Amino acid sequence: MQIAKQNMAQHQLISSGAPWESVVGYSRAVRVGNLVEVSGTTAVENGAVAFPGDAYAQTRLILQIIEKALHQAGARLENVIRTRIYVTDISQWEAVGRAHGEVFANIRPATTMVEVNALIDPAMLVEIEATAVCGFSVVGL
Repeated sequence: MQIAKQNMAQHQLISSGAPWESVVGYSRAVRVGNLVEVSGTTAVENGAVAFPGDAYAQTRLILQIIEKALHQAGARLENVIRTRIYVTDISQWEAVGRAHGEVFANIRPATTMVEVNALIDPAMLVEIEATAVCGFSVVGL
């Protein structure tokens, strides 16, 4: 009997240092080989929700947090191929979309925006996940 050896891809866990990562059992981001998955990210700074009531400002902060996680994993925003956006009030889609578009206008990843009933904290209006592939980037459109 022959057993094929599998090429084990590098597995890197990225932590934000949030205390609930170990409680819930997740990482801010995970890199396996060239693939980076960034967990659902909300507008939390120093343990508190930032910009309550402002979906645009929350989205901008979330994208900055995602960018930091990507950098820690050896990726860039230009490597993002997909985002998933969860909003608690779909009537705010234009503000959220505008903030997303300001960051991704030239990258244009596949994306989904859906309304959810609630996030963990009522002050959280937006949560975003991202998928990136290192070594890949959009070159001109």
